[in-house]
Amino acid sequence: MGSGSALVIPPYVGAVTYIIVFGPSGWLRDFWRDTPWLSHIVGDYPINIYSFWGIFFVLTMFTYPYVFLIASASLRKMNRNFEEVARSQGMSTSTIFWKVNLPLLRPAIGAGAILISLYVLSDFGAIAMLRYVTFTAAIYFQRASFDTASASVLSLVLILLTVLILWIEARTRKNNKYYQTTNTYRKPDILSLGKWKPLATFYVLLVFVLSIVLPIVVLIYWSIIGIGMGALDERFFGFAWNSIKVSGFAAILCMVLALPIIYLKSRYPSMISSTIDRLSYAGYALPGVIVALGMVFIFNNHLPALYNTFYMVALAFVVRFLPQAMQAGEASLSLVSPRIDEAARSLGYPPWKVMFKVIIPSILPGVLAGGALVFVSSIKELPATLMLRPPGFDTLAVRIYFEAKEAIYHLAAPAALLIILVSIIPLRYLLKKY
Repeated sequence: MGSGSALVIPPYVGAVTYIIVFGPSGWLRDFWRDTPWLSHIVGDYPINIYSFWGIFFVLTMFTYPYVFLIASASLRKMNRNFEEVARSQGMSTSTIFWKVNLPLLRPAIGAGAILISLYVLSDFGAIAMLRYVTFTAAIYFQRASFDTASASVLSLVLILLTVLILWIEARTRKNNKYYQTTNTYRKPDILSLGKWKPLATFYVLLVFVLSIVLPIVVLIYWSIIGIGMGALDERFFGFAWNSIKVSGFAAILCMVLALPIIYLKSRYPSMISSTIDRLSYAGYALPGVIVALGMVFIFNNHLPALYNTFYMVALAFVVRFLPQAMQAGEASLSLVSPRIDEAARSLGYPPWKVMFKVIIPSILPGVLAGGALVFVSSIKELPATLMLRPPGFDTLAVRIYFEAKEAIYHLAAPAALLIILVSIIPLRYLLKKY
């Protein structure tokens, strides 16, 4: 699956593995201390993982696939004719990249960058693990100390920052539009790197090792220790069942809610269906801590019977991840011709029967794929689960957070490894599709 595989590792899990390796008591620090000549030449241990650059590096290593996957897909679809025209004008390979390829890649790079910006803005787990205070961490800790007023003010600022990022992205996309106008598509050439090949290979391998191999090796190492110490006990399987239960319930709800929304938007477009569709995407742009804070207010004041239940956690997941189910369903529905609906109605089928007898069977694979994406996103979600879970309802993500905070890595590693294994299946689907 290549470099895109880093997406299966949640940044808070990556942060834990980097603390184990690069932290003040980590493997590299021990090696540095036990190697006098290295200390004599370089000096004191130079890495401070608990710093701005530490959190910057961790988040970069585990979010770069957003740009990588989208940009690589655009590169594969880029028409070779543009490059050949540029070469006929005497342009060098580097000039073609800057003048031709990069402008065509800007929308893809921008789309990946906006996803990374929104994710980093909403991240809590990696930030908390590395003891770096941001808005999300401040909101969580204010809420944990029952200072709802301060948490609400901070949430408003975070919402404004989110809106600002989306506005900047929309303006940039509006002012920078590039099209492939030719109808004769030809695949791009594979260029020889020549003398730069060893350096490029080293760079790719370095990123691959740091973002995928190193975290997996660390987790396997501590999982083996944990299994030997009885980590896979009844409590562990209880955490796993809680994760499966709440994530599965959220996935089912998202699939059920997505079907009528995408059907109405596609077949019966109107202001109402368009508004519902746009509102459905609002929660996806909001950080998990803000969604959780809103759920606390709504359920505590208007639905007290569901307050402090796992249903509230599941509904928060629905608000956050419903667009994932909708996008997968829309992609499948776009392949179903409206003439099929018309043919079914000409046979006397009412609209609801057309949907259940014709549409749903046709788009079911896409809807199930969307449900799988929701399931994986929910099982990895940390801040909303931390803030909304009822007493005694711990999930794998929650246990990773608490065990890793106390440096009990042999208990955190098996849970982290299980989350990664579960996440691989839908990622394989995405990489195969795109």
